[in-house]
Amino acid sequence: MKILIIGSGGREHALVWKISQSPLVKKIYCAPGNAGISEIAENVNIESTDITGLIEFAIKNSIDFTVVGPELPLTLGIVNEFEKRGLKIFGPSKEAAEIEGSKVFAKYMMKKYKIPTAKYESFNSQKDAKDYVSKIGVPVVIKADGLAAGKGVIICNTIEEAVRAIDSIMVEKLFGSAGNKVIIEEYLKGEEASFMVFSDGEDILPIASAQDHKQIYDGDRGPNTGGMGAYSPAPVITDSIAKEIIDTIIRPLISGMKKEGKTYKGILYAGLMIVNDSPFVLEFNCRFGDPETQPILMRMKSDIVPVMLSVVEGRLKGKEIQWSNEPSVCVVMAAGGYPDKYEKGKEIKGLDEAKKIENLVVFHAGTSILIPPHPPLAKGEKGGFKVVTNGGRVLGVTSLGTNFEDAINRAYKGVGLIKWDGAYYRRDIGRKAIPISRKSVKIST
Repeated sequence: MKILIIGSGGREHALVWKISQSPLVKKIYCAPGNAGISEIAENVNIESTDITGLIEFAIKNSIDFTVVGPELPLTLGIVNEFEKRGLKIFGPSKEAAEIEGSKVFAKYMMKKYKIPTAKYESFNSQKDAKDYVSKIGVPVVIKADGLAAGKGVIICNTIEEAVRAIDSIMVEKLFGSAGNKVIIEEYLKGEEASFMVFSDGEDILPIASAQDHKQIYDGDRGPNTGGMGAYSPAPVITDSIAKEIIDTIIRPLISGMKKEGKTYKGILYAGLMIVNDSPFVLEFNCRFGDPETQPILMRMKSDIVPVMLSVVEGRLKGKEIQWSNEPSVCVVMAAGGYPDKYEKGKEIKGLDEAKKIENLVVFHAGTSILIPPHPPLAKGEKGGFKVVTNGGRVLGVTSLGTNFEDAINRAYKGVGLIKWDGAYYRRDIGRKAIPISRKSVKIST
């Protein structure tokens, strides 16, 4: 098979890495890809939102199967357009992707189909939103309705913070048109976790659990990011809680989407808060999580391609996935200043050294290849190139370990070998997974 993967982040590198292991696959293209992806796939200079260009490429190159990584092309209807032309593609339709494209719609679905979530109200007027906060008090969570690259959520502990958040989202357009509407919901206190499933519109196949670290600073402090690291499995999701998630959240949502005429095929991601052993939905996403995909796919022993094909072809029932018992940890290395302003073009060193660590993979996210100008080469001389930063989240250093301490130490050993000017990373990724009795164990960084 010839496969086209759409996207350029760490999630897409992990998908390319996993899909390349399938004996069914002969050639992989990635549009637009990144420096790391170029080592195992052919990068194509087409943006993930250029649906017409991607269709033309798929037809011209006889692509057998396309996998969509990021949410934006899904919400723009890339699946609908590919399918109109008889092209096989993995991901939900534009109508189904609204579950991520609009938090107001997601809340409507949860309310209608009795899916546990925080109490909320939605507003398209900043005055009404501010009046509501004054009425209910704080803490509250204020969310932009539309897509905001995982950053459109602000936790407010004072009325002043809430007013500033509403102004930032609705007036100053911090997240662009995503902030035309806001949701204000109660603050849930518990443990966050991520739970994903494959769905063919009827049946589901659960994926290993994971936990993301959304905030920029150690100890879960500071503004939200796209994710500063993740680990799998998430010990907070026990077998009984997993069953409750499937019975009270996943199945009702999949069934409800079908009733609404928005049959859901692809990956359904539920961002959860576990409160007193009960799961509540914080958000739904219509694609693989990033960076959760990186540690999850490190643990997946089964071939992912037949599973994806089963989703598209409506024959998921009876499929199984085998998982490694070893935990996995992903530490995100980001550009200094992220999630706000940051510089690009910084040379990354130490990648080759990190690759030598057993059971460790460096997944690229915001990277590109810089070929510096040079004079004509002498016979037999090779031209050089540099891998440079090209985004906020730059790398996801991901490892398997015999236990969480081992996986954490292995990941941070890799992190310690990689350098660039201004590199930043959290130093506490995965610590939550270590049993309380062993929290005193020193994690080397």
